[in-house]
Amino acid sequence: MKHIIPVFACALFFTTTVHAQDASVAIKAGVNLANVTISDNGSIDDAKTLTSFQAGVQADLPITKFFSLQPGLYFTGKGAKTSVGSSSDATYYKASSNPMYIELPLNAVFKLPLSKDNNFFVGAGPYAAMGIAGKNKVEGKVFGVAFNSSENIKFSNDDPTTSTQEGAGIGIMRRFDYGLNGVAGFEADAFLLTLQYGYGLANIASEGNSNANDRNKHRVLSLTLGVKL
Repeated sequence: MKHIIPVFACALFFTTTVHAQDASVAIKAGVNLANVTISDNGSIDDAKTLTSFQAGVQADLPITKFFSLQPGLYFTGKGAKTSVGSSSDATYYKASSNPMYIELPLNAVFKLPLSKDNNFFVGAGPYAAMGIAGKNKVEGKVFGVAFNSSENIKFSNDDPTTSTQEGAGIGIMRRFDYGLNGVAGFEADAFLLTLQYGYGLANIASEGNSNANDRNKHRVLSLTLGVKL
């Protein structure tokens, strides 16, 4: 984690300095289908997919006519949900965890021209994110007696430059997330449509070891529409 931010900073400085005259910026927003891995081999339960959103800005910094770096800054929702039964049953249970992050991706994108102003693109790159808000919600009934609760997500007070997880504890989420993105989409003169998959590498349980297995890691499929400025 501590090596990711300096790499982002150097790449942004280099590309902005050399290719600022060709750069463009887009405002983007869209829907997230978020989930969390449940097993050591990285599997997820589709029934636990949580619908959330993301919004932010993205720059396009051309290196060549067919290759660009695309840094971004997003407010994005992740998490998962679970449920047993339905609200019409005498006994049921629903819960969701929806942490919100400030996320910094840096994707390398290859462009395939379709016409003068239209491109298909595909790429990949790393991301780093910091949890800033979110809610844990629970509702249900036990033999007809209803209950519900909503509380703010608690994040660890971790220093990402150290190897330890400061502020860890049961029920506390790791504040810093990081991972890899895969992107593909269509770009026109005034807008772009992007499909992205975020593959988290950090164990979001503050007491967990990110290198031990693939359990408790974010997985997010996003569909966004961008408008160029």
